[in-house]
Amino acid sequence: MKRQISFFQALATVVGAVIGAGVFFKIGIITAQTNSTSMTLLVWILAGFVSMTCGLTISELAASLKTNGAIKYLDYTYGSIWGFLFGWAQMVIYFPAQIGALTSIFGVQFVSLFNLPAKDANLVALLVVIFLAATNFIGTSFSSKIQSVITVVKIIPIILIIVWGLFNQQKLGIQIFPVVAGAGKSFSASMSQGLLSALFAFEGWIVVTNFANEVKNPEKDLSGAIILGLMAVTLIYVLINYAFLTILPIKQLAGNNNAAFEASIKLFGKIGGKLVTIGILTSVYGAANAYLLTGMRTPYILAQDKLLPYSQKIGKTNIHTGVPVFGALIITGISLVMLALGNFNLLTDMLTFVMWTFNTMLAVAVIILRKREPQLKRPFKVPAYPLIPLIAIGGGLFIIISTIINQFVLSMIGLGLTLLGVPIFYYQKKHEARN
Repeated sequence: MKRQISFFQALATVVGAVIGAGVFFKIGIITAQTNSTSMTLLVWILAGFVSMTCGLTISELAASLKTNGAIKYLDYTYGSIWGFLFGWAQMVIYFPAQIGALTSIFGVQFVSLFNLPAKDANLVALLVVIFLAATNFIGTSFSSKIQSVITVVKIIPIILIIVWGLFNQQKLGIQIFPVVAGAGKSFSASMSQGLLSALFAFEGWIVVTNFANEVKNPEKDLSGAIILGLMAVTLIYVLINYAFLTILPIKQLAGNNNAAFEASIKLFGKIGGKLVTIGILTSVYGAANAYLLTGMRTPYILAQDKLLPYSQKIGKTNIHTGVPVFGALIITGISLVMLALGNFNLLTDMLTFVMWTFNTMLAVAVIILRKREPQLKRPFKVPAYPLIPLIAIGGGLFIIISTIINQFVLSMIGLGLTLLGVPIFYYQKKHEARN
């Protein structure tokens, strides 16, 4: 693989992967969980803060180890089985669930926008997955440039909603302080449930570490893209949710999957609302593209270490395009299965739980390596060490424990799918040893 990805392309991948469906379609779930404008804004701020502490922490690994992705960071710190399980979880859960969830909500919103039969939503989602795969087969440079363009385009509806929402003369008055839970809701339950939902909207930033061997200046560009990307996303999310809360009453927002569409119509009229919704669909498409663009490198990375069956084929890239073809086929195929079996909320909750389990391990890895290898060259060091890593670890443990308590069956499914990788790991190790 060539070093052909610029800082802006890496930054665009972070922003493009993070800003997708969550900011537009989680507002209904979060307001239903909190029943409070102040609590809704608080959970978005907390989700951004926890994500930034984790991003700052893992950026130290990205700058120090300068190797392809979090798989290698776990390998280096804990041993090869942990890196493999993370890659396995990304391959069979994280990337396919993201793509399945995003294309699923794309299909639902597309048929609603153009007044098509609801049954056509799955067909639209299927076609989007196939189209994504086709464009990514053209080449890495082409896909990265598309991602950069989409990232710029997707900011347009966000800016319109924020600016028009903030300067709307008829905006609703909302309570920001003191922070309280709504009627019939406990403070702790509202905050924990809302935070879990909001964190999905921040998922995706870690995928840029898969580009470590393709970024032109990985020591600076990777950490810079993660940190600046998450700071920008947090600011955008807080502002756009403030705008939503001042446009529509919370009773109309709660449980409403079309909140962004209805808010756009109220701000810009019927035609303007539809145009903004097209921009939102572009945002969702851009996020799905970012997950396929980065996700297909996970099987490739595992196969490079001969950790998958048929690694000789999976661990190759097309000589002309640089695309890991078999990796792309694997992620696309599992995405289609996820699309057929799951739904938006089910898929997003499962992937959030699984990925934060590994995110927490990665944050702990920074502390382990500081003690084990103090001489390791660290072009970027997490500030306020060890406070920020400890906050990231605490946030991760909160997410893991809360999900197990509140969604036990879902968390066990995610854990079970992850642990399916254990026998494959040991089988492949024995297979390689015999050869």
